[in-house]
Amino acid sequence: MPQRSNIWVNIDWITVGLYLLLIFMGWLNIYAAVYDLEHQSILDVSQRYGKQLIWIGAALAIAVVIMIIETNFYVFFSYILYAVTIFLLILVLLIGREINGAQSWFVIGGVQIQPAEFAKFATGLALARYMSTFDFNLRKIKSLIIIASIIFIPAILILLQNDTGSALVYFSFVLVLFREGLSGIVLFLGTLVAILFVLTLILPNFTLILLLLGITLFMYLILNPKLIQFLRVALVFAVAIGLAFILNLILGLEFGQAEMITAGSLLGVLVVTVYSLQKRFRNYLIISLFFIVSVLFTFSVDYAFDNFLEPHQQVRINELLGIESNPYGAGYHVNQSKIAIGSGGMWGKGYLNGTQTKYNFVPEQDTDFIFCTVGEEWGFAGTSIVIALFIFLFIRLIYLAERQRSVFSRIYGYSVAVILFFHFAVNIGMTIGIMPVIGIPLPFFSYGGSSLWSFTILLFIFIRLDASRLENFRDSRNT
Repeated sequence: MPQRSNIWVNIDWITVGLYLLLIFMGWLNIYAAVYDLEHQSILDVSQRYGKQLIWIGAALAIAVVIMIIETNFYVFFSYILYAVTIFLLILVLLIGREINGAQSWFVIGGVQIQPAEFAKFATGLALARYMSTFDFNLRKIKSLIIIASIIFIPAILILLQNDTGSALVYFSFVLVLFREGLSGIVLFLGTLVAILFVLTLILPNFTLILLLLGITLFMYLILNPKLIQFLRVALVFAVAIGLAFILNLILGLEFGQAEMITAGSLLGVLVVTVYSLQKRFRNYLIISLFFIVSVLFTFSVDYAFDNFLEPHQQVRINELLGIESNPYGAGYHVNQSKIAIGSGGMWGKGYLNGTQTKYNFVPEQDTDFIFCTVGEEWGFAGTSIVIALFIFLFIRLIYLAERQRSVFSRIYGYSVAVILFFHFAVNIGMTIGIMPVIGIPLPFFSYGGSSLWSFTILLFIFIRLDASRLENFRDSRNT
């Protein structure tokens, strides 16, 4: 058995260096975002940059503690840490403080703690623990159900807190499953769902149903190129849709064209499905199911959009998709952010010289919209450097994950990478207007103790696991 190695020697100092550089650059931009001539001292704790220095100091202390703790602690106590965070997510729904419309915060002595942030690393640990057990198999329905429960229980609890942005982060864990052997068809179907979601919002129901019907008929033709067979299927749909319109007229039901085409198409699909079962045409059966599920999903999206999303969330999505435009209303944040970033030009206006920033034209400029401060003062060159540093960090994390000898460490490493990447992509995307404004921080840059501490814990647990990768600790599966 190999001797216990010196973790301080085996630490990946490249990753640590990137972490330190990013939090330092983040603090510089927080200082710039809220800079005030009357409060120039960096130690002024009445200002956010002063408070952020305290959060950074505490984060560094947390990182050291994480590195001191034995590696086996994170394996053996992963389920307990997950259970504790689930308990806190439930508790915050009962006694938490509502801030900015989300009941997601505990306020302790003036310090705001958001359990949703800490649940991310706990979920990553629980997922890694379960997927590294001996009897785990992605092809088993039982395993998939347990994985879905681990991921979506915290997501649902966070959604109940009215914090949609933080809840969406948990969908990034699905990407971890592909490294562990999940079929690419799931990613393909997920992409189709996303496309259908967008089309449902931007197209009238009548047009969308016709589009789905056309795609379905085209798929019938591709998978069975016999013209006579296709004509039979097309005739079935034509008769079924015609029958739906006739019945609507005779019975005086007064349904619209979209409803009639939907009803007729579903009837046609039902007939084709029965025929497919009799003739054992498996491909036809799959296409029929595709159409039925697509139609049901379309109506469910409309219902969920109208009944589950808050009005301001609906407006923001409509703004993003170009359905409506109000640069002085719901689109104000993004419009001002794009102005600030664009005004920076190639080299920026210079540190502490951002006019959009100084005069508070951009709301939340030190938290969710911190990137616009980078764009205005550092310009295209500065934003490119920041993005390059993040991409380098993600590549480094994937490299570290791949060199792990334990399945637990590898899965957790990928969890770290996808969580940080999701935050990075969505946060920057919403500041430049290509993503909806869902209110999630830019890792290591945005102001806030909860987010900085949670990202630090998330990252340094993996750094600790990597530092001990040559040691033997209990892992039920081989790499």
